[in-house]
Amino acid sequence: MSLTPSTMMELGTSAPDFALPDVGSGQTVSLHEFSEKKAMLVVFMCAHCPFVKLVESELSAIGREFQGRGLGMVAISANDAEHYPDDAPAFLQEQAERLGFTFPYLYDESQETAKAYRAACTPDIYLFDAERKLVYRGQIDDARPGNDKPVTGKNLRAAIESVLIGQPVTEDQLPATGCNIKWKPGNEPGYFG
Repeated sequence: MSLTPSTMMELGTSAPDFALPDVGSGQTVSLHEFSEKKAMLVVFMCAHCPFVKLVESELSAIGREFQGRGLGMVAISANDAEHYPDDAPAFLQEQAERLGFTFPYLYDESQETAKAYRAACTPDIYLFDAERKLVYRGQIDDARPGNDKPVTGKNLRAAIESVLIGQPVTEDQLPATGCNIKWKPGNEPGYFG
């Protein structure tokens, strides 16, 4: 199990646009559909990664808890489904149904959205404020597979809460770590190393 840290995109960066198909409905979902939301959470994840499996129920709970309070949320999988068939859209749909996701789960087949966000790992988290400026990126909480720390979502929850009540988000942020995004051969972005 390789460990890849998030790239920690610069705070204040504008949210890159996206228009991607939902794995369940097939309908295209874009960033502008969430323009009325006070906050926007973009989570890069997948079905097979042990780091995602550890926190997927917490992400589902965060979606249910905060969406009625003004949080827009999408999950995006950019993994190469040809070489990692467990992350094909049908399996992502099963994951979403099993966990009761209340937010769209999108598939980034071209991997261009992942590149635009400088996504590196699963899970990789990006929280934007009402102006769609990046205010939080990094870990959900301290839990990692095998470290016996509880999954609480405390870091991400605190950041969401701050945005929704109009308070600044702490800039003391720790990188997410997880499995690397499974880039298609020759498609690896140039922002590593």
